[in-house]
Amino acid sequence: MSVEASGPTRSTCPYCGVGCGVLATRNDDGNVSIAGDPDHPANYGRLCSKGAALGETLDLEGRLLRPLIDGKPAPWDRALDIVAERFTQAIETHGPDSVAFYLSGQLLTEDYYVANKLMKGFVGSANIDTNSRLCMASSVAGHRRAFGADTVPGTYADLELANLIVLVGSNLAWCHPVLYQRIVAARTRRPQMKLVVIDPRRTETASAADLHLKIAPDGDVALFLSLLAHLRKTGSFSDDYIRRSVDGLDEALASACAHDLEDISTRTGLSHRDLLQFYELFATTERVVTVYSQGVNQSVSGTDKVNAIINCHLATGRIGRAGMGPFSITGQPNAMGGREVGGLSNMLAAHMQIECATDRDRVQRFWASPTIATRPGLKAVDLFDAVADGRIRALWIMGTNPAVSMPDADAVKAAIANCPFTVVSDAMTDTDTVRLADIRLPSLTWGEKDGTVTNSERRISRQRTVLPTPGLARADWWQMTQIARRMGFAEAFDYEGPADIFREHAALSAFENAGERDFDIGACARITTSEYDAMRPFQWPAPDVIAPTRQTRFFGDGRFYTSDGRACAVAVTAPPGATAPDRLLRVNTGRIRDQWHTMTRTGKAPRLNAHIAEPFCEIHPADAAFRNIRPAQIVKLSNERGEILIRALITDRVRRGEVFVPMHWNDQFANRARIGTLIEALADPVSGQPALKAGLATLSRVSHKLYGFAVSPEKPPAGLCDYLAMARTLGGWRAEFALEDVPDDLPSFARHLLRHGGVQEIGYADADNGRRRFAFFDGERLVGAVFLAEEPVQLARNTLIAALDHLYSPTERWQVLAGCARHGIDTGRIVCACEGVGANTIRNAIASGCHNVEAIGKATRAGINCGSCRTEIASLLPSLQTATAAE
Repeated sequence: MSVEASGPTRSTCPYCGVGCGVLATRNDDGNVSIAGDPDHPANYGRLCSKGAALGETLDLEGRLLRPLIDGKPAPWDRALDIVAERFTQAIETHGPDSVAFYLSGQLLTEDYYVANKLMKGFVGSANIDTNSRLCMASSVAGHRRAFGADTVPGTYADLELANLIVLVGSNLAWCHPVLYQRIVAARTRRPQMKLVVIDPRRTETASAADLHLKIAPDGDVALFLSLLAHLRKTGSFSDDYIRRSVDGLDEALASACAHDLEDISTRTGLSHRDLLQFYELFATTERVVTVYSQGVNQSVSGTDKVNAIINCHLATGRIGRAGMGPFSITGQPNAMGGREVGGLSNMLAAHMQIECATDRDRVQRFWASPTIATRPGLKAVDLFDAVADGRIRALWIMGTNPAVSMPDADAVKAAIANCPFTVVSDAMTDTDTVRLADIRLPSLTWGEKDGTVTNSERRISRQRTVLPTPGLARADWWQMTQIARRMGFAEAFDYEGPADIFREHAALSAFENAGERDFDIGACARITTSEYDAMRPFQWPAPDVIAPTRQTRFFGDGRFYTSDGRACAVAVTAPPGATAPDRLLRVNTGRIRDQWHTMTRTGKAPRLNAHIAEPFCEIHPADAAFRNIRPAQIVKLSNERGEILIRALITDRVRRGEVFVPMHWNDQFANRARIGTLIEALADPVSGQPALKAGLATLSRVSHKLYGFAVSPEKPPAGLCDYLAMARTLGGWRAEFALEDVPDDLPSFARHLLRHGGVQEIGYADADNGRRRFAFFDGERLVGAVFLAEEPVQLARNTLIAALDHLYSPTERWQVLAGCARHGIDTGRIVCACEGVGANTIRNAIASGCHNVEAIGKATRAGINCGSCRTEIASLLPSLQTATAAE
């Protein structure tokens, strides 16, 4: 497809579930400029650091651009023929449940729809699941138990209209920055608005809260059970709403009243004072929104947590009206679209239920399919168990990296490697999962795709093509359509483009739906292709008309999607307190501000690597002291499943006995940092969502004799160092490393690390403190440097990164070895990734008289875009102001 340089294209960001509108402009040089869409109702022009850096991720380096069979290039027809043949053979020999699809929340709705239709309606199996199982399956299960359907009741506007926002298990400031800034702006306009954060860590979000409840892991059910009992005790129930619309509350209340305050305090780790303060805030504030995310969902009690939260809103009638309700925030750009088309193994298309014979018959008649799956398929953890034990004979993975993201990741990796036949559709030629495939199919990525996504507030938006199709890459829906045709289903998969698929998806949502089902976009069933191309963002339901400016809420009228139209308050039981066995620490995992998932896209953008460039482990000072761990040392987390090496970050942000490790790092960016390796494959019994925040591991210091930092135009080889973490920079790569033994020939080691031969080397040695430094020049151009020390290297790293590829005369080269800033000034470690503003620049602004975040923003531009760095900027203020006053 040829795309000419032109004006801005309206599209949607491919990262989290906020669904921000993007203006993408293809320039004459082929590069793409990115700006926020001021007219999109999700973000009104604001973008986070990741969205703002999208243009830096669109190069073709590392792209998979043609099909590969056993690692060798092949034509599309040959690859497709083999895939269809192997899947057909498995089905004929071992039955339809011997094959499986594993999809991604990054697929477009049209891709998802075709995959679900092919597997459930034509193969006849429900073995189709998605990495969304790892993200929001517990929310889906909780919604269905309470509401009778997977319905998100509220809208983003409710976050601005509420008088109290309760964030549960959500570091919104870092993981959904644009939504967080909408809350910040609302609090500025209405200072009486309160924010409560419930999180075991003192996150950047918690630092700005009116009340932070540093809850014990998995203490959420107990907390909201006790809240429910308090609401009844204080007369806060809406008896009229309950009488008209809610069943099961007596049973739910009986479970809640089984605990006294002392018991709840023990289970949650919270003081009586903090508990009562939270209860009173909730009881006395009608307009309250409870926002929850992975800290709730990723738990063996995730579904019960969701229902414990929902029970409090049902009991008070605070749901479906402006500024109130439970609100699940999704982590992926199209997890919601996948839910709409039945992309999970226990769902049917259009929010219909696979357990319901009427729904199965309806979908089969609409598709005119030869069969229909009659029971739920394998959920993610069980699916890869089935791959491991041979029940799954053919596996197709699309747009995701389960060898990194799944729990017990080494076992998953081995299962995929040993599967008789594995296909992976991906945009990249080498990820931890792609390298395991028998056949690799080249897919389109953001900027090349064309279709729709749905965000966390049920808003459907378009992703549009900005760039020409590279090489032989093809859309995921096209790949699946070609396979379906080869398997004998050509008539049902005769789509010519995504608009055809979307029309069918919309028509199914309206089929035999007279308001009995929540998901209905029947107004789109007959739109033309040109209308689809021009479609503006809109919220569902849209049964009769597409109204982009309409805000829709559910359940304010007290009507639900259960058989009797009444909501179900679910009686849940508080799990035992989470205590780690002796010597083991509880391992919490999660996201950091500037990276996303397994870094396949964000790892390409230098500015997104500048804030945090290597994997780390937050350790409480008492736990570090007990193990003789000092700041910045390399530590080992290990258990019976494996071990990882990461940098120690000693902080009281975490509770004693607990550590936090980011989920992102993989074998492309670090040699031993895949945290999924250590997480046991435990899952919620209702939702099947893995408990990714509930690992157990021993923590120990690793005795390295040499630490190092390097910059190079080339990516360092992985096998030279015991610990190695790499990140892209503007001029090439940076690397942090450590060695258990000192090489006999350090200059030779440095050359091999930087992949340099035949260039000039200069060096420096300080025998007293064990420091060695090397710089390499091609003529006068700096082409690499290595700094070594017996302790973690202390260096203004951005200074050395900026020096790479610059010219140095023979008399100037010493500046490189000294770590001096010859090109520009030493800005310090990057705080604001959007604007590239470092800590030293911010400190200089404070010293010159900027004594609040707003003033610093005006002086330096730090924090003026997505605002996710504003808490960190604020943390730099008090110590400097004190120092200035003392002088």
